[in-house]
Amino acid sequence: MKPGDMFTYIGSIIASFMFFWAMFERYFPSQIIKQFEKYSQRLVTTIYPYIQITFHEFTGERMMRSEAYSAIENYLSSKASTQAKRLKGDIAKNNQSLVLSMDDHEEVADEFNGIKLWWASGKHAMKSQSISFNNMTDEKRYYKLTFHKYHRDMILGTYLNYVMKEGNDIKVKNRQRKLYTNNGSYWSHVVFQHPATFQTLAMEPKEKELIIDDLITFSKSGEFYAGIGRAWKRGYLLYGPPGTGKSTMIAAMANLLGYDLYDLELTNVKDNTELRKLLIETSSKSIIVIEDIDCSLDLTGQRRKKRGKREEEEEEKDPRQKQQGMEESDGKNSKVTLSGLLNFIDGLWSACGGERLIVFTTNYVEKLDPALVRKGRMDKHIELSYCGFEAFKLLAKNYLKIESHHLFGTICELLKETKITPAEVAEHLMPKTSSGDAELYLKSLIQALQLAKEEANLKYEEVATKSEPTLN
Repeated sequence: MKPGDMFTYIGSIIASFMFFWAMFERYFPSQIIKQFEKYSQRLVTTIYPYIQITFHEFTGERMMRSEAYSAIENYLSSKASTQAKRLKGDIAKNNQSLVLSMDDHEEVADEFNGIKLWWASGKHAMKSQSISFNNMTDEKRYYKLTFHKYHRDMILGTYLNYVMKEGNDIKVKNRQRKLYTNNGSYWSHVVFQHPATFQTLAMEPKEKELIIDDLITFSKSGEFYAGIGRAWKRGYLLYGPPGTGKSTMIAAMANLLGYDLYDLELTNVKDNTELRKLLIETSSKSIIVIEDIDCSLDLTGQRRKKRGKREEEEEEKDPRQKQQGMEESDGKNSKVTLSGLLNFIDGLWSACGGERLIVFTTNYVEKLDPALVRKGRMDKHIELSYCGFEAFKLLAKNYLKIESHHLFGTICELLKETKITPAEVAEHLMPKTSSGDAELYLKSLIQALQLAKEEANLKYEEVATKSEPTLN
């Protein structure tokens, strides 16, 4: 039989089958048709060795968007961009990046532990029987997974869990991160867009690498924390003089891990109950920050002494004046206690959620209560000190785009003899003219270092003079 005759023969068979099927649907009762479809489907299932799972975009009575569908969509985005011939492009919500996904009725292949499987996207139209004021589409989209029935247990267990995890991780990575602050017991937020990174952070390279390794290890240790029976959290204490980069480091930590930031202002928290409520409402993959912890509450020994003196003065006051003072202070002073704060850090309520960093900053670490900063609560103590030569070179590279200069030697010697913060160094290196003459800014820094050195010498001489014994 010639090829042309063969195609004609096949076409006539298909046309005949379509004709008889149309007659069958038209003249036979619907009950018989349903039974025929039921048993024919069973026959096909018996012969067909593949299993199919459908994941619809909207589920439930309220037709909420399925989290499983969203996770699969994120998971397939990279595979679609490399395999699919037809793609859909869109701008991510609240973002400027372009997101690609499979077009309708496209299929991509996947492989897991040597198992071959296929993902297909599709849609079907639903005829609306009533008038609805809700802006909902009649097109219902879905993803269909096809795999051999021999691998059923592996796919339904390990593989689908893997897809959900990877899809959610991609969602977190691509999401627009937020900076939260508390107003009483409620959080409000803005978009977090701080550009700080560890590459631009001015500190010693070895210390920086240790911090980066610690953060990355923490972010990948969920199973380890669960295995040892500890909440998946870690405490950081950042201390040092003002201007040494504590807030910048927090922003760099958030950008490195892709976490949200919760800036907790304890003086705006009414009591321990509100503090607990705020903690419960924080999400995983976040950094909870309490800046200047020594100034937030009466958490230091010196502050407790001052509070004791104030209480003695209050007792000596006239009762009517005391009552008036209590009314004026009511609602202004936080009643969060040290015990409540400790429970917030590592008590039972701290285990709500997971993968969170708790960061305290202070300029005076010696003032903090030892119970607050002990190991297990603040696991890692990081001192951010004055600017050294390595930190200066990084600042010069960032601000002036230079890695060497004949004035670097002079600056190196002056930095050994003076105390100046990275913020002060950055101010002198900040370009202030369109010419951008690097030598001009380096000389300005040298003058500032020399002046700081002279002031330090004068103070030293004054202290030495006062300490000398006087002769009668």
